[in-house]
Amino acid sequence: MENERRTDYSIGAGLEEHKLLDILAASQIRATDTYETPPQIIWIDNSTIATLGNFSASTGKAKSKKTFNVSALVAASLAGRQVLNYRAHLPEGKRRILYVDTEQSRFHCHTVLERILRLAGLPTKTDNENLDFICLREYTPAVRIEVIDYALRQNKGYGLVIIDGIRDLMLDINSTGESVEVINKMMEWSSRYDLHIHCVLHLNKGDNNVRGHIGTEMSNKAETVLVISKSNDNPSVSEVHALHIREKEFKPFAFTVDDNGLPVIAEHHSFNGDIKQKSRMSFMDLSIEQHREALSVAFGDKPIKGFENMLQALMDSYAAIGFKRGRSVMVKLLQYLTDNLKLIIKRDKLFYNDMTPTEVMLFDEE
Repeated sequence: MENERRTDYSIGAGLEEHKLLDILAASQIRATDTYETPPQIIWIDNSTIATLGNFSASTGKAKSKKTFNVSALVAASLAGRQVLNYRAHLPEGKRRILYVDTEQSRFHCHTVLERILRLAGLPTKTDNENLDFICLREYTPAVRIEVIDYALRQNKGYGLVIIDGIRDLMLDINSTGESVEVINKMMEWSSRYDLHIHCVLHLNKGDNNVRGHIGTEMSNKAETVLVISKSNDNPSVSEVHALHIREKEFKPFAFTVDDNGLPVIAEHHSFNGDIKQKSRMSFMDLSIEQHREALSVAFGDKPIKGFENMLQALMDSYAAIGFKRGRSVMVKLLQYLTDNLKLIIKRDKLFYNDMTPTEVMLFDEE
């Protein structure tokens, strides 16, 4: 098995040759190898949304009830039964859950913990041996990462890890380098410890963008990305659908919060077709702020060389804000951004982002 060959080394420059040889040997995939299908642990209807060795995410605007939704997902995993539309089963030896909150006070974290136990049908005045809940609000991003890493190294049989506030594992949400490092951590932890990580990431307040470079990396690498949004017809109802899923897409569902403060399925809720309408939205329907967010992700702080590279960058960055389209649409979008909005300027074979409304920033070609 691959686990028998795995040798762990920190990533960095200047590794000795024998270490590089070990890593190369441990990384090789052979025809004679046998691999088990990653255990499925969480489902919505008949769609798998989480497997061991992978990570997923929930996104949504403030007050969309993201944490209520995650509470139901955790409760289903803790109890091994259906909560809302989530079904879950953690295998033997992987039934423990680590919940990390980076944003809320200890009082509010305790409220979430109690809600999870109530949803799971478990006592609320007794600590459950299969659920560890930690609050890291007062610490720096670097310390938060170190604490999570240390907790996982203790080999406590975790099968599911929740990071409620992945944005708080980095200083700058628009930093390409930090975003790649954080997502690499998700992949490293989930693979090394054979568990599933579910992260919570905010959407922007003013639009439907997944926030910053971390949103782009998340959309590209996550097994599933769920979107929780308020219903346009009834603000007390939250709708859940898939922004991205590797498995077959599940039918969206909706929930509300009952008089006991617990999320319950919103019976007889009808979806008014907003999800389908969004998929047919034209790029001309996007706001200037949405275009700027996508272009900030696409360009970073460098120009892009080559027409095909430009199209690929646009496909990736616009998909991260929920506008996923193919090449033909991106060709038209590029022309629109260049000729109409003047947000992109082309010189020779280089494309530049107009960083501000009134000033075009050009870079000298090397």
